Amino acid sequence: MYHGFFLMKALLEAMQPGDKDWPLAQAIDPERLPAHIAIIMDGNGRWAKQRTLPRVAGHRAGINAVRTSVETCARLGIKVLTLYAFSVENWKRPRAEVETLWRLLQHYLKQELPELQKNDVRLQPIGRLEALPAPVRRELETTAEATASNRGMLLNLAINYGGRAEIVDAFNGILEMARLDGSIGTLKIDEETISASLYTASCPDPDLLIRTSGEMRLSNFLLWQIAYAELYITETLWPDFSRADLLQAVLDYQKRDRRYGGLGETRARDAVDAVKQHARNILEALRPT
Repeated sequence: MYHGFFLMKALLEAMQPGDKDWPLAQAIDPERLPAHIAIIMDGNGRWAKQRTLPRVAGHRAGINAVRTSVETCARLGIKVLTLYAFSVENWKRPRAEVETLWRLLQHYLKQELPELQKNDVRLQPIGRLEALPAPVRRELETTAEATASNRGMLLNLAINYGGRAEIVDAFNGILEMARLDGSIGTLKIDEETISASLYTASCPDPDLLIRTSGEMRLSNFLLWQIAYAELYITETLWPDFSRADLLQAVLDYQKRDRRYGGLGETRARDAVDAVKQHARNILEALRPT
């Protein structure tokens, strides 16, 4: 509890009372923060089109939203932030656009390393990284190694990532391990085995999944992990996604009653209270007059 209040204090100290997002930050309950936030960063192309700019201008502008989201989540006390940066399907885009994305990623990693260190953020790239261009892999490895000893928020950067591909890789990894240790004949796979073999094995499942640009689909992102995640869709295009937008998403999350297939805390309390009241009514009716 004290850790949450300390981080909330740090967030408020980074803001000004006159900021439009100041009331949002004050309204957040530091004891009910999502442990893991995942974001589908969508809308860069539309943002650029609205301004009659090339698509790459939207990707450049989106870097500011990445910086804001990482810093805000770190100061808020979020344990894990996963950003969907490049999917396995994105290779279908024009070659010039893809190559520009790689250059922007390398620029981001070099430019933001001091800020990652300052905010005690640990970077972990996830996805089929072996398919990335060698310079991009080296930059990712350099940044991951430089931040490996940080103990604050874990930043998962999903690159050449696909939810189905992750599950396929998890099963192939399980089978290969069983083949190597000789247990293939008695192998039994359960949910825990699969979860432990995913790219995100060291992380809690996402509590909150945010998608920008108003699209109502998951786009093959964390398909196994988001089974019980709360979904938050905003019409805001990614380059315009601000600290206020992120805080609003967290506030919306805190208003929800998470049930995981059961009654949830609020409904469970209501049900218990109803049973107790019913029992009191019966006893009252049986009481001698």
